[in-house]
Amino acid sequence: MKVDIIGDIHGCFAEFQELTKKLGYDWTSGIPVHSDGRKLSFVGDLTDRGPNSIRVIEVVYQLVKENLAHYSPGNHCNKLYRFFLGNKVQITHGLETTVAEYEQLSPKEQADIKNKFMWLYESSHLYQILDNGKLVVAHAGIREDYIGKNTNAVKTFVLYGDITGKKNPDGTPERRDWAQHYQGKPMIVYGHTPIKEPRRVNRTINIDTGAVFGNKLTAFRYPEDELVYVSSSLPYDESRFRA
Repeated sequence: MKVDIIGDIHGCFAEFQELTKKLGYDWTSGIPVHSDGRKLSFVGDLTDRGPNSIRVIEVVYQLVKENLAHYSPGNHCNKLYRFFLGNKVQITHGLETTVAEYEQLSPKEQADIKNKFMWLYESSHLYQILDNGKLVVAHAGIREDYIGKNTNAVKTFVLYGDITGKKNPDGTPERRDWAQHYQGKPMIVYGHTPIKEPRRVNRTINIDTGAVFGNKLTAFRYPEDELVYVSSSLPYDESRFRA
């Protein structure tokens, strides 16, 4: 199995397209296809904050529909899904950019993108177990004893990380560093927490390198264990990155 796992895109369509081209994917058909049969995998958070969330949804929907990619949701995906369900959600923390794009569409286009995203979300697994269990892709990571389970506790962990229930001074949830204690055999590839460089701890790697905050968009090539990235075109925001 050959897969290229893409970090949190957050509406950075230009960077996503540039990165996949750098990975050898051809866009002639309108979506990225690899001549060697490689597939893409997405760690979630396709939308919010960046300039082209709708375009990202369209491409990832088509890829998954044609069985050319793996996708599992992030917390931003979950919030957008709840927005489309008509649930009461706060249109903040980036969702406002996706909603603004959505509201610019015609009613027919709105119905189309809503249906596509809801299908994508509802047909996805909470996390991806790939290569006969040797590789797991989960938005904010996953504990070894949670792999194969789908409880509310697992869902919270996968979407938000190992949260304590407390808040950091900047208002973000306080999270434990679960990767420090991971001793499992499967390789865990995740995102969620923006960092300047991919972070390897035990058999885990965080590839959310903050494209939407002006740093870079990163891919992890499996089984080659290679990192490939492109620089972001957006303004750099130092305050968004964790040590």
